[in-house]
Amino acid sequence: MNDDLHRILIKGGVTSPGELKDIITMLEAAGLTSVNFGSRQDILFPLKDAKEEQLESISKFNTDIIANRTFQNIVSSYVSADIFDMTHWLKGSTYLYILEGFDFLPKLKINITDPKQRLVPIFSGNLNFIASEQEDYWYLNIKLPHWKSSAFYPVLIYSWDINSISKQIEEIYEDITDIDELFFVINKNLETNNKTMEKELKVPFQTFPYYEGMNRLGSDMYWLGLYWRNNKYDLSFLKEFCGFCLDNSIGKICITPWKSFVVKGIKKSSRPALERFLGKRGINVRHSQLEMNWHVPIDDGEALELKKFLVRSFDQNDISTYGLTFGISNEVGKRSHFASVIIEKNSLPTIVKEFEVRPTYNVLHFEHFDPNSQKYITYAQDIDKIELPGLLMELSKMYFDQLGRAEDDEEQTSVEVVEATQSLYQCQDCLTVYDATFGDEAFNIAPGTKFEDIDEAYECPMCSAPKATFKKAMIQMS
Repeated sequence: MNDDLHRILIKGGVTSPGELKDIITMLEAAGLTSVNFGSRQDILFPLKDAKEEQLESISKFNTDIIANRTFQNIVSSYVSADIFDMTHWLKGSTYLYILEGFDFLPKLKINITDPKQRLVPIFSGNLNFIASEQEDYWYLNIKLPHWKSSAFYPVLIYSWDINSISKQIEEIYEDITDIDELFFVINKNLETNNKTMEKELKVPFQTFPYYEGMNRLGSDMYWLGLYWRNNKYDLSFLKEFCGFCLDNSIGKICITPWKSFVVKGIKKSSRPALERFLGKRGINVRHSQLEMNWHVPIDDGEALELKKFLVRSFDQNDISTYGLTFGISNEVGKRSHFASVIIEKNSLPTIVKEFEVRPTYNVLHFEHFDPNSQKYITYAQDIDKIELPGLLMELSKMYFDQLGRAEDDEEQTSVEVVEATQSLYQCQDCLTVYDATFGDEAFNIAPGTKFEDIDEAYECPMCSAPKATFKKAMIQMS
């Protein structure tokens, strides 16, 4: 994220037209004409000369502008309720009651989600509350910042205990080393209405949904999804749109993690007026899913251009990516993404930063192309930009080939992951990776040659560091 960006935290990604209109008035007073939506369902914008306190004083809703990066927005799948598959007892009102109960601003990332939807990531937080089949009870998957791996809380959490348990974990987590210790301390400090976990969480595989345009909701209602390809939402349009919602008794506006927004509860009688409203302003509501299923860093022109290049290549080759999602990252190893396929840009070694060098990329995907598996597989490394379209098209075909057969292939895939991980060695000076699958053509090292079998005189092809500088690289979730 751009360090100059300030945030307004939209709790659970849910706001009202009146509150959003109030926010827009405040931002217009700062001289802004557009805003970005963030992957944690927040609002992001640059703030240079305007003082936060002066702007906050304009707000009738006591909206806070957050400059401190340690605070986090709460993510929820309220946006998916009633419009996509959902757990039988989990209604939109349940999310709202839980979100309303939060009486503190968290520094840990908190996700509150339905496992039967795919629009909102389930495991991208530090505290991931996931609806169970038992009414008003949630699994809790925990990955604290200093933990190497995630763990499940040993009991189910009651809906009305989510706030108090989250708050307690915030207060003690830095000194907690494992899930057993955490469970002991929370039980000692809190009275909670837990329930025995009768079975482990099974997250069903869901293809990524199309979330744009006017869509039917029940027999006499509609929902609308709006997406801007550059993620810069014009404030004057948003302000007018909030006015339309208020005039037509539309109560909620939801921000998605895909930098778009969804409006539910549009009456059938309001649809013609809404279509005229959008049409007169030239708003496109039918983008290709080829470009809507991307997670791109905020305010990153280079990443946006790479996305456009890849989408054009898909379109020209008439490639389907239905159900797949793609993410672009500029930080190798920092893999908190929730897309099926990740394209990460390699950092240039210090020794060549003064020269113009073509960037290279790594391509990874989640096991079975399902982000909820939480397991990355490295597909290709140190790839030139021109090679990316072909590799991603191959991955797309692989995805459709294995679709529906993931469980049968689970054991075999696990073996392949281990083998791929064990064959990687990385230069600690410039982060160049040696992969035995490909060898090193520049040093006449044939594909399939193990790193241990390479001559001790081998040097890093990028920075000339000796062989001893390379260490075994383990690909893990961050």
